Amino acid sequence: MSARPFPLDHDQPSPTPRIAVVVPCFRVRRHVLDVLRRIGPECAAVYVVDDKCPEGSGEHVAKECRDPRVRVAFHEENQGVGGATLTGYRLALDGGATVMVKVDGDGQMDPELIPRLVRVVLQGDADYAKGNRFFHLEGLPRMPLARLLGNSILSFVSKLSSGYWNVFDPTNGFTAIHARVARVLPFAKLDKGYFFESDLLFRLNTLGAVVVDVPMPVRYGDERSSLSVGRSAAEFAVKHAGNFVKRILYNYYWRNFHIASVELLAGLALLLFGVGVGSYHWWVNAHSAVFTSSGTVMLAALPVIVGIQLLLAFLNFDVQSVPQKALHPRLPDAGWDDPPPPP
Repeated sequence: MSARPFPLDHDQPSPTPRIAVVVPCFRVRRHVLDVLRRIGPECAAVYVVDDKCPEGSGEHVAKECRDPRVRVAFHEENQGVGGATLTGYRLALDGGATVMVKVDGDGQMDPELIPRLVRVVLQGDADYAKGNRFFHLEGLPRMPLARLLGNSILSFVSKLSSGYWNVFDPTNGFTAIHARVARVLPFAKLDKGYFFESDLLFRLNTLGAVVVDVPMPVRYGDERSSLSVGRSAAEFAVKHAGNFVKRILYNYYWRNFHIASVELLAGLALLLFGVGVGSYHWWVNAHSAVFTSSGTVMLAALPVIVGIQLLLAFLNFDVQSVPQKALHPRLPDAGWDDPPPPP
């Protein structure tokens, strides 16, 4: 981690945090102070991480913010929003946080909603809570059309790759995670860029953590996004595909074996066999001007039909397998004596 903590010079030290807020900063100089001012007293510590911001957001906070809870860390090189968030997580864990909340510094997220986000984690209903901007339908017209369509497509793809069929708006960065769960995450393997939230969902699923959505309003002002949809589309597609394959291998073959594991293998084998046989005979008979016999048609069609049915049965099992029981009550407070290797 390339970051140097920079405690602000205040009269009273920050208390040991229970709820810690992480604010990654990149080109948010105009908004970050207002975000910090709106963080309520329920939060005991605030970690601002300047991700080599060209606007000097971190220095701006260090000079202007008088909140005794605030600490600023500086990256010597830009790591991306994921890297900045992980730096904040590490600092919060070292500070004894129980729950860590991530709030972007651009003002799109209302810090007054932090108690609502944290409540479901502290009550043991979830290990990870995230905002959902799509819950209130009346607010959707305020969302730019490109973001609305992009988030809808990404949400479905994320369901496939992460296994959390019960959540939406996967790129939402307003999140809260229990410290016990964060300690067993493979920080070194998490994506450091804009794919961070989606990659984190995949990692949480491999642990069996419970994830829930918390409704939040849509807020868009004059903030600027550094995310290029065009450049990120192909990158996200490749990473989601990789996570989907790894999740299936981890959950259905390496860590466990279900009837769904057999359904997936058999369904794929029968589907490929039927498509292969049908394509071969169609090609040969079409060039030979010979009618295909009903037996040959059935030889191709029946495996395809059965294969699709088996794949649908597997998909139904996968949808029903979303984790329902919170993981953090079963985890130790300070990590494992012999940490298990990360997936």
